[in-house]
Amino acid sequence: MVKPPLRTKSIGFKVSEEEYAQLEAAAQASGRTLGEWCREVILRGGASDDPALAEIIGVRLLLVNVLGPVAAGEKMTPERFNQLLDQIGEAKHQLAAQLQQQASEKLKREKPGGDRKR
Repeated sequence: MVKPPLRTKSIGFKVSEEEYAQLEAAAQASGRTLGEWCREVILRGGASDDPALAEIIGVRLLLVNVLGPVAAGEKMTPERFNQLLDQIGEAKHQLAAQLQQQASEKLKREKPGGDRKR
């Protein structure tokens, strides 16, 4: 078994009670300690509820759901388009969270000892 590199450096920052509770809840939801979760999020480059990812997913859903029928020669009514926008607005954040959860689980599986707690 390959040991991870020894961690000898430390980073710290202050948060409010409310922020700490949010961070702790997110760490617990992922099955990690607060330190492990913070390290992964920071090294990954963003929080798990990334609004940019949700918007990208929303645009992709819109393109797929509009261009597919149009390419097949169907016409889309303004009402159907607005309905589609509402559905995408409701689903995009959940889909982004699922995508990030899947990526996190994949990362856990690929890391030696990724499911261990210290």
